[in-house]
Amino acid sequence: MEFLNFILGLLPILWLAVALTALKMPAYKACPIALVIAIVLALAKWQDSAVSVATGALDGAIMALWPISLVIVAAIFTYNLCVKTGAMDCIKDMLTSISNDRRVLALILGWGFGGFMEGMAGFGTAVAIPASILVGLGFNPVLAAVACLVANATPTAFGSIGIPTTTAASLTGIPSGELAGVVMLQMCLLVFITPFFMTLMVGGGFKGMKGAWGVTLVSALSFVVPQFLTAMLIGAELPNVIASIVCMVATGFYAKKFMKKTDPKFAVVKEEGAAAEAAKKPQMGKLRAWSPFILIFVLLLVTSSIVAPVHNLLAQASTTVQIYAGGPNAEATTQTFNWILAPGVLIFISAFVGGLIQKASWKTMGGVLWASLKQMSKTILTLVCILAAAKIMGYAGMTASIAEFLALSGVAYPLFAPLIGSIGTFVTGSATSSSVLFANLQAAAAESLSISPVWLVAANGIGATAGKILSPQSITIATASTGTVGDESKIMRKAAPYYVIFVVAFGVIALLGQPLMALFG
Repeated sequence: MEFLNFILGLLPILWLAVALTALKMPAYKACPIALVIAIVLALAKWQDSAVSVATGALDGAIMALWPISLVIVAAIFTYNLCVKTGAMDCIKDMLTSISNDRRVLALILGWGFGGFMEGMAGFGTAVAIPASILVGLGFNPVLAAVACLVANATPTAFGSIGIPTTTAASLTGIPSGELAGVVMLQMCLLVFITPFFMTLMVGGGFKGMKGAWGVTLVSALSFVVPQFLTAMLIGAELPNVIASIVCMVATGFYAKKFMKKTDPKFAVVKEEGAAAEAAKKPQMGKLRAWSPFILIFVLLLVTSSIVAPVHNLLAQASTTVQIYAGGPNAEATTQTFNWILAPGVLIFISAFVGGLIQKASWKTMGGVLWASLKQMSKTILTLVCILAAAKIMGYAGMTASIAEFLALSGVAYPLFAPLIGSIGTFVTGSATSSSVLFANLQAAAAESLSISPVWLVAANGIGATAGKILSPQSITIATASTGTVGDESKIMRKAAPYYVIFVVAFGVIALLGQPLMALFG
């Protein structure tokens, strides 16, 4: 019976895998079918009530719109507005003045800046904004999408000021600082390796490492060392923020100082006359060009939990409502709407104010916003369907059935603990949701196997980061930001090997690395 539930619970996931890869079906067509499969299974097999399924789907659909679609539309609008005002030409010139080597630019933007956006905002901004800028610099859109998906994996554990890890800690009663340290201990090898994956991708294989070993090593060390120390000494809130800032500065400095000549094979091709035109602009023009992104940085920082008085004051502008009515397999839940603190709201404010600084009229900004909404229409449909299906699977018990079957593997269970975490993120698109779904399951499995609960809860957390690479929600964001809607199958096929590497490596670390827990008492 457990095996049957396992297979049936996997059906929506298996359908998406087949539809997006073998059938090469666009996500906006495949995801509604996955939703129908989830509805039928929830009603027929898991005996969920019609009210539970309907309100569960509504709960997911609304979450897809607020805050997820909100933040993605805001990010795309910011980029499109910078293109419309000509600011993006200036930004491109400034970036290529550091280095016109696309391997370096991928490390600075996809890895460093992406890590910062994940640490501060999350919700897809770490893929949407860096990927769109990389495409603007002339990167192959599919390559930019895959590179940013892989780069966004490990930072997810400490995304949105550490929410995935602190949520798992609060659910299981584990001190968040202790859990952050163990998550980092299990994850640090893959954090170090990720920049090398990016250089290999952007450089076209091992031949692309020629002349880039040094800058890649600097990028890796300047991220993993601050992230490791911050997680161990401070906790889950700041590892990404501190590490990404150090990484961007160190990578840029190394490239500027020691990579004075770029191999033409790896050089960004500039539009004729663009560099000369940008060079004529005064310094204030450059500040205006960056103003939306500077404002995003300032607003996200000032309103984050790091600045508790401001955060707590603005958090009062929120509304909590019950959408999911509850059912035979789950209790009723509430959803909170933050009207100011939502990252999408803050990014929109930054974009509009930045647009005014860049001398854009309200009519121009309105036109760009409408064009951005039309550009995102298929993406929004995809997100609504996949989040609705995810909520139905979670509330009905389908996702739990998958995890419970894998938990029967006994002493080999730690090998599968990260896989469970990755399934949670694949289905929901959120590492935090994976923690909500499976953190207590991991803790219970640890006690039954006489393993440290901290170790397996951390294994779930790092597995959740791997699931981010292949999550349909993540891929949908990547395609929207790179103009590749309809190419989801191509992106998934190229990203899948990295997911396998991550989840297998994490599983081996979880299985063989338990003696390291002795270091934590």
